[in-house]
Amino acid sequence: MSTEKERTRFHAPGSGPVVPPDPYATDSPSAPGHPPRAGSGSGSEAGAGAQAGTGTRVSVLLSHGSALGELVEAELDEPRDDEVVVRVEAVGVCHTDLLAQRRLGSRTAVLGHEGCGTVERLGPRAEGLAVGDRVVISFASCGKCVPCRSGFPGYCAHSGALNGSGRRRDGSPTLRVRGEPVFGSFFGQSSFATAVLAGARSCVPVDGLPPEVAAPLGCGFLTGAGAVLNVLRPRPFERLLVVGAGGVGAAAALTALSEGVEVVVAEPVEARRALLTEQGAAAVASLDEPIPPVTHALDTTGRPEAIARALSLLRPRGALALVGLGPAEVPVDVRSLTMRGLRLLGCVEGDAEPALLIPELVRRHRAGLLPLDRLVTTYALGDIERAVADQRAGLTLKAVLLPGA
Repeated sequence: MSTEKERTRFHAPGSGPVVPPDPYATDSPSAPGHPPRAGSGSGSEAGAGAQAGTGTRVSVLLSHGSALGELVEAELDEPRDDEVVVRVEAVGVCHTDLLAQRRLGSRTAVLGHEGCGTVERLGPRAEGLAVGDRVVISFASCGKCVPCRSGFPGYCAHSGALNGSGRRRDGSPTLRVRGEPVFGSFFGQSSFATAVLAGARSCVPVDGLPPEVAAPLGCGFLTGAGAVLNVLRPRPFERLLVVGAGGVGAAAALTALSEGVEVVVAEPVEARRALLTEQGAAAVASLDEPIPPVTHALDTTGRPEAIARALSLLRPRGALALVGLGPAEVPVDVRSLTMRGLRLLGCVEGDAEPALLIPELVRRHRAGLLPLDRLVTTYALGDIERAVADQRAGLTLKAVLLPGA
């Protein structure tokens, strides 16, 4: 169980005041990053793979239309400035990948944004990492805008360009297939591949942790844990309702249990309920079942009826955090919200600073407080169709692909 000081540090701001004339100016000094380590910079490399022209030949899952991914050869661009090449050992499959694939339609793309692997090459200005480090690759952020410097990189002023444009922020591509640029740099990585380019700022060392357990810490597990530790912050004498026990919800439930919080999970899949009740949570198959009043709730589904029911179960001055993306509009009883003093909170990436929260989650896992390994099922990289089908059918809680399998 963490102290009050520990419970508030996973999105701690950088040192020094933040007073640029433009609240979202990007020309302010960079937020403090990882301290330099021996072996960083100067284009150091070790076995980065076969070279083709000016890039590195890699295998990628190329999605297009309704196809989740076809294994093809691609060329990965050379690392620039603070970029690194990471040899991917494991990558989680997240619902966001599937949403992006549908929205991209027939556009060819390499998705994947929960990568874990070993650093093989470093750009000339990459700091805080050394060749051979095992790292989790989280979402990209600029490190210079006010949200980044305040410790909330999930709200980076340049998040769209860095995570969802398919290219670097300057518009240059990172991946080519048969000589033609494809949509890449998804969440600053595109890790459905054997190797990726990523910003050093997005890479968090996790040496010694199995890559299949570490990979989802880059997004799904980070979001669930951060929603508990940074946004809702329930105390041991309080009760948390988690709606939906996929990767995000299960990680949130386990994190709350590690804090000594009473947890109730609403999840229709029996195997998921059984896993979490074994860890100490109470569980129901439906929100229509009797559920005691709760002080906090987390909705991972984005479904309007689930949100309304979760709000109705809150005690006065309770809080509901939303991490699921559903309909853009949800009816809310504002009178009830006001008279009961309820809080309705949005949450992106667990409001976390990955460089702070990921090491804490690793510490809890190693201490036996956060059995994240129980949530993971592994598949070969080329088996993404089966992995997604199993996840949708409830046979798998968190699917993780292994490029080397």
